[in-house]
This record gives sequence, C-alpha cells and structure tokens, in this order.
Amino acid sequence: MCEREARAIFNWSDQMAARGWRGLVWSTSPADTARQQALAIWQARAWQRPCWVSSAAPEKAWQQGWLPPAKARTHLGGEHDLIVYDAASEAGFDADAFGALSGTLRAGGLLLLLLPAAAGDQTASHYMARLRERLAQATDAVHWTPGEPLRLPEPKSEPDRPRPLPDSGDPDCLTRDQRQVVERLVGLRRRRPLVITADRGRGKSAALGIACARLLSEGQEKIWVTAPRLAAVEALFERLEALRPAGHRHGGRFDDEGGGRVEFVAPDELSARVERGEAGGQGSWLLVDEAAAIPVALLGQWLEAFPRIAFATTVHGYEGSGRGFALRFRPRLERQTPDWRECHLAVPIRWAEGDPLERLVGDLLLLDAEPPGVTSKPLQEWIWQPEVLAGDEPALRQIFGLLVQAHYRTAPSDLQRLLDAPELRVRTLTDGPHTQAVAVCADEGGFTPELAEKVARGERRLPGHLLAQSLAAHAGCREALTARLRRVQRISVHPQRRREGLGARLLEGERAAAREAGVDLLGASFGAEPGLLAFWRSQRFHTVRLGLSRETSTGEHAVMVVAPLTARGEALCATLTRRFHELLPVLLAFELAELEPEVALALLAEGERAELDAAEWCDLDDVAHGHREPALARLALQRLIRRAAVAGRHDPELAWLAAWAFQGRDIAWLAARAGADGRRQVMARMRDIVATLLAGESPGR
Repeated sequence: MCEREARAIFNWSDQMAARGWRGLVWSTSPADTARQQALAIWQARAWQRPCWVSSAAPEKAWQQGWLPPAKARTHLGGEHDLIVYDAASEAGFDADAFGALSGTLRAGGLLLLLLPAAAGDQTASHYMARLRERLAQATDAVHWTPGEPLRLPEPKSEPDRPRPLPDSGDPDCLTRDQRQVVERLVGLRRRRPLVITADRGRGKSAALGIACARLLSEGQEKIWVTAPRLAAVEALFERLEALRPAGHRHGGRFDDEGGGRVEFVAPDELSARVERGEAGGQGSWLLVDEAAAIPVALLGQWLEAFPRIAFATTVHGYEGSGRGFALRFRPRLERQTPDWRECHLAVPIRWAEGDPLERLVGDLLLLDAEPPGVTSKPLQEWIWQPEVLAGDEPALRQIFGLLVQAHYRTAPSDLQRLLDAPELRVRTLTDGPHTQAVAVCADEGGFTPELAEKVARGERRLPGHLLAQSLAAHAGCREALTARLRRVQRISVHPQRRREGLGARLLEGERAAAREAGVDLLGASFGAEPGLLAFWRSQRFHTVRLGLSRETSTGEHAVMVVAPLTARGEALCATLTRRFHELLPVLLAFELAELEPEVALALLAEGERAELDAAEWCDLDDVAHGHREPALARLALQRLIRRAAVAGRHDPELAWLAAWAFQGRDIAWLAARAGADGRRQVMARMRDIVATLLAGESPGR
C-alpha cells in the first residue's frame, strides 16, 4: 500500500469526521491487493469497533471483528467506526447486508467497499455494472485503485466543526424531535394511535425505549413490543436497560424492579396470542417497530386488540418503505381510529445533517426511490431487458419506486434480482417518461421427469422455482414440475391510478405473451387477504394451494393461484383446483381452524355451488325456525354457506357463521366477535342468519 495515498485518505476522513460525517472509499483492485489495502487501513489506527464483512474470515484481520453477510442484521442497533465490506470474493455483494450495516457506522467512521476488479465473470452482473457507474459519478467518495491516481472529493466549504444538536430540554433525549416522540408515547390515549416516521439514524427505536422506561416508572405492568425481528429493537432494549438499571433483561424480555415487564413477541406469534385472547384487551399497550415490513392485515388486527398502540417505521429503509406503509395503512387508520396522530423524526443523531454517506447509500440501493408523477396520457406496454433497465436510471427509479410502495417488504436485494435474475421479465405501462404500472414475472418448471421426481421427493431443490416446487411438494402434483409455468412475482400500480384496470391490462399482456411462448400456467403467490383474492379471481385465476401456517416473514398464509393457457394447463388447473376444494373443508376444521374467517369465506366462494336434498332443506328450516341444535345440521349448514358464498355474498355475518360451521370456533370466540352475551344470544343470532339465508333462496332452489 502506498503510504502517501493512505495518509491522504486519513486526511480526508479526518476532515469528514470534523463535520460529523462519514466517508466511503471504494476499490476495484484485484481481490488480494484490495484486501491488503483494507488490512493496512485496519491496522493503521486503534479503531474502537471495526467490522470486516466477508463470506470467509480474513486470515490477518481481527477474528472478533469478522462478520459474514448473512449475520449483518445481528449488528443492528450497534455502532462501528470502521467497516470493511469485501464484495470482491466469490460470494459477491449482498445489498441487504450492506444497507443494514451502513446505518451502524457512526459519525467520523470510514466504510471501505471492495468490489470485483473490472475483469472477470462478475462483470456480467448488470447490478454490479450500475453500482460501479453510480460510484464513479459520486463526488463525495474516494476511488482507490493502485496504478491510478487517488480520486479525492473536492474540499467542502462547510465549517470545520459539526453544528451541535440544540438542547432537547430532556436529559434522556438527544433531539427535540426525540423528546416530542417520547412525550406523545407516554401520553398515548385510548384509541388514538400514534404513527412515528423517520429516516435511519434518527433515534426512533431509542425513543421507544425511553418511553418504555418512563411508563414502567409510572407503574405500567405490561408493554408488548413487536418488529420483524428482535434485532430491529435492540436499541429499544439498550435504552431501557440504561434507564432502568435495576431491571433484568432476558433476550426479548425486560423485567423491571417494580414488577412491570416489556416483552418482545414476533408478529406471527403476537397474532396467534391475540386470536387466543392472550394479548390485547383493556389497558394493554403495544409498540410496533419497523411497521412497514409487517402486513397491513396484522397491523389492523392489533389496532383492534390494543387500546393504546404506536406504529414506528423507517421512511427510506433497507427493509420496508414507510411511504408505502402510509399509503396502504392510512385508510385502515382513518376507518378504525379517525383520531390517530402522526409525528416525524427529522434530525439525525448518529451523524450530522448533510452526511454524504447517507445520501450515497440511498442512491446506490435506491432506498430513496419514489413512484413517478401521475400522467393522463395514453399508456403503452413496454418490456424491459435487464441491461437496458440497468442503464436507464430514471426508469429504474420509477419502476423500483412503484414496487417499493406496493409491497410491504421490498429490500435492496430485490433490486439485484430485478437486474440480474435469469428468466425475469419486467413489463410496464408508460407514457414515455412516466411509468404508471409494472409487473415482474419469471419462468419456472420445465424439468425432465427424472429431475421432477427428485425435486418432488425432496432430494433436490432448485432456486427460483417457488410455484412449481410448492405445487409438487405440497399439492402432490409432479406435473407442475414438468409443465411450463410463469409466475407473477410482483405487480404494482401507481396509488393514484388504481381501480382503472391497469393491473388487469398488465396481466392480460403477460397472459398473451406466455400463451404465445407455450407456457402452460400463469400463476402467482401472495399473502391470503380477501381483497387480493377477489382481484385474482376477477382475472380468472383459481386458488390451488394455501399454506397451513402463517409465514414467519409476513404473518399471513401464503396462497397460490393459477390460470390455464394451454390444453395441458387446463387439465392441470382442473386437477389442482378440484383437489384443493375437496381438501379445503377438512383443513378448515383442523390445520386452518384459526384462518381469518373472511379469507376462508373467500376461498369457499371459489368452489362449485352446493346442492341440498329435501331432508337437508328441512333440517335448515328446523334450525332457523325451530329448536334444532345447529351442530346436528352442520353439513347442511356448510352447503348453505357455500351456496351463498358462490352466489356472491361475502358479508361479516356469513363469515362469522362460516367460522362456526367450518372451523369449529367456540361460543366464547363467537360471542366476542358478535358482541353477544353468552350462548343464548349466539344461538339466536345464528338462527337469524340461517333464516335470512333461506329467505334469499329461490322457491325452486
């Protein structure tokens, strides 16, 4: 390593540190040379907490500082003053890990990014080509490659010292923003949820911890906390421990000396506890961190269950988008709790305002991608080739911005897949400069019978074939592996252009293209929710599989739908649909007994119209107008419910009755959901609903 170059880098880094900023140095040297450069920087100073990120531990670096990319999230909430990110190895660049760790670099810190040399197989990556291009255009980063002049940013005219944060007026809070959030949290009122938004490094999670400490000191007995993962709320528990030192932490639980408790529960488990009546109810508190990464269905469930609740989320994050969260969840808030409040943390804490690394990482990973403006011009369909999309930054930003706001959990790695995944198709509706809708699809299946058999038996697993492999392994259909499938991975329409048929237009375009290419089935997989099920059903898709348990990452049951495109696809779809609907009532009685009744009813509506004989009609009449025990006419009641659902009735009353008839929900659950007082009122309501259903049947039935 050239000592003169190293001194120049440290000089520049010190100037950045004087402003409270962080710096990035990137290298495209050969792998061995790049590591020697990084090692020299590592050993040149007494770093307080350095971190070396690579797939394999570097031989000469401090072993305790090494971190594989897969464990990057374990460092959330921590801080580093030096990060060496080695992407020059065979493992390549992990965008999620890079995004997560960049936010842990504190003011004055240095980030060394080692990229593959210009020659080699990795240059075939469109994603890496764009990354290099964006870095080459960055004016606030250092490009350090031996044999080439060291490129240092132009000196800044800002003052030599960072502006100190104004006094917050609160000894526990670092900014006035943070103090305001804490005050609102501690004073949270019943049925007035608080929505907290912030960019990274603003002390959002720490504010939740300060509020928890004060609530415990005031005698609050139990505070529930949830987030996509425990690591996301590490800062919360750190502040709680610091402010309540007499308490004891055990993983995701903090027991206060006064007897109160703060407990972290993962989203799927929290939902299950709410269903069982073990969480929520009068006097209960819930703090939700990184709410953008949690499905709206779960947020809505908690909104009903917890009288005092706060949702905190990152606006531009490596996981989930606060803007997309606001667009999707705001209508639910307005409907259920119109008195909700919102506050925003704007002032950074971990680094000074104007930090160039924050801006650069946002650009590299498109964390700041936003949907385009709305247009009223005629729209044309466009198919993007990856190499063209990677080189068209405005179009890429618009497309990714649409995908981010439409999906509750879009990560930086999705951008990598968008540009580099084989067989991926990107279809858009655009007027030229403005993209208004996008669909992302990928081809699956087409295996040989021999390979299909190994995959179906669990002996082989091939990445990128989610739909085909799942239908084979869980629906018992090996032909799904030998047939050709095309899966719609994402579909997004500009929020101001919804309900105009743009999504349907994209699907029709993809359906025609897939049919022309000889694809047998067009399909999709998504979280089971009545609105989404209704959309896909309206597009002539059929449900063929439902996950038996909630997905840990989404908190919802995954559903798969398909639409046939060929004669082979017609036969395959018919078989899958028939088997699913034959099995559905049995699953609802056992494994899916806690599925949301509205989802269960939406799935039942896709089946065939049930027929009843004279004796069953008589049984139903006895239930409605006599004293027949409903349980003794359950089969007739199930068929009556299916008839009503197929006919298009999907109201809450029918879903409530279906929950009893198909899922065996008990009297306590039925009474709580109906606002009834005990078994007598539940039975009376049940008989009234059955009578209404019978009255709606035609005389000839």
